[in-house]
Amino acid sequence: MDFNTIQMREILVPVDGSQASMDALALACFLAKHNKGTVYAVYVVEVARTLPFDADLSAECEEGEGILARAEQVADSLNFEITTELLQARDAGHAIVDEAIERDVDGILAGMEYKRPLGEFQMGTTVQYILRNAHCQVIICRSAAESSSK
Repeated sequence: MDFNTIQMREILVPVDGSQASMDALALACFLAKHNKGTVYAVYVVEVARTLPFDADLSAECEEGEGILARAEQVADSLNFEITTELLQARDAGHAIVDEAIERDVDGILAGMEYKRPLGEFQMGTTVQYILRNAHCQVIICRSAAESSSK
């Protein structure tokens, strides 16, 4: 892949604590550094529809802050500074696409764990929503399949 042809400068990276999302963040930092751009790492706390939108989700928010701190460590290890934000929404995919529009980013770089629970490759609803609805370029950074699955 020729990274010189990828002109993403403003990149949104949803992080969930998975290795795939941290790998996507590292790739975004590399691209943004190469293009003198910015990386926005976001963590979405999903509020169940059975709860009021302003429900106390302090435990979930604390977990999100910890994941965003890990994201900052990943960026620091690459000598790159990122902007982080904790979002609270009913649906993560919707929140990520809305944030991308609001920040007018060039691309979303999302990590996705390899899942094959029923013999078929599975893609989560958040990634599907982003792929269908994002106004910008989307790159999915999928983790490798486990060696026992090969």
